[in-house]
Amino acid sequence: MTTTHSRSVETVARTANGLLMLLLGLVLTFGGPAAIALNPDSGLLIGGGVVVGVIGLFLLCGLYAIQPNEGVAILLFGQYRGTDRKTGLRWILPWFSRKKISLRVRNLTSDKLKVNDKRGSPIEIAANVVWRVEDSAQALFDVDDYLAFVNIQVDTALRDITSHYAYDHGGDDADQTELTLRADAEDVAQRLRDELVGRVSVAGVAIDEARLAHLAYAPEIAGAMLRRQQAEAVLSARRLIVRGAVGMVENALNDLGERGVVDLDEDRKAAMVSNLLVVLCADREAQPVVNAGTLYG
Repeated sequence: MTTTHSRSVETVARTANGLLMLLLGLVLTFGGPAAIALNPDSGLLIGGGVVVGVIGLFLLCGLYAIQPNEGVAILLFGQYRGTDRKTGLRWILPWFSRKKISLRVRNLTSDKLKVNDKRGSPIEIAANVVWRVEDSAQALFDVDDYLAFVNIQVDTALRDITSHYAYDHGGDDADQTELTLRADAEDVAQRLRDELVGRVSVAGVAIDEARLAHLAYAPEIAGAMLRRQQAEAVLSARRLIVRGAVGMVENALNDLGERGVVDLDEDRKAAMVSNLLVVLCADREAQPVVNAGTLYG
């Protein structure tokens, strides 16, 4: 046997202007005792004054205030009767119960989670989520605690997203077109937001923005990964230096040949290429060596 859960839908509550009811309540509350004080010997007037004063107090008990971006859910003996979003002093019959809920935009920064990425590497990750209550009825009545619900769903979505992405490309042999957490933060953030929208919709919550707030390797592998990144940076720099040096040597040989400065055979070209590459690619400044003889003797 399966059961279906009917989702609540926010409706507009029927309430009255609180200022008018405040004035009426004050008049009745103080008017009744005043009438009794004017003629304390009349039993009928005393009874009427007491009734009028009680009615005035009864009216004052139905007053409540709503601030901007705030809502009040109205209930009658546990049955939802609508939400009042009109700001200012409002009034409803005192036997209606009221639950306030904030509709303001909220900012949530999740705790740092230690999870494994797509390649199984342990990483630390956290997210910053901007959200707000969109449907007050769903937030109050469809989940037990919508604040705790949003926190849990953010953590769950982060764990799910992390399992679909690697921290970075992990070397030259990796697929460079693959999206990663480190290099494609915008795409990851968009997928995180889409994931959260689907997860928190049952609570009447809207997600305005979601971004990664923290991303790092876990401490136990951070040192090794840092050395790997440094080695990759050195190799990349060396590769660039060698490519540039080869181009410079090629240009030098072509210029010498075109201008007829010197006639170089293959052995002399090889020696010149070797010397130029040493000069251009060396970590230290090259020390000149004066050759008093010839290349062949």
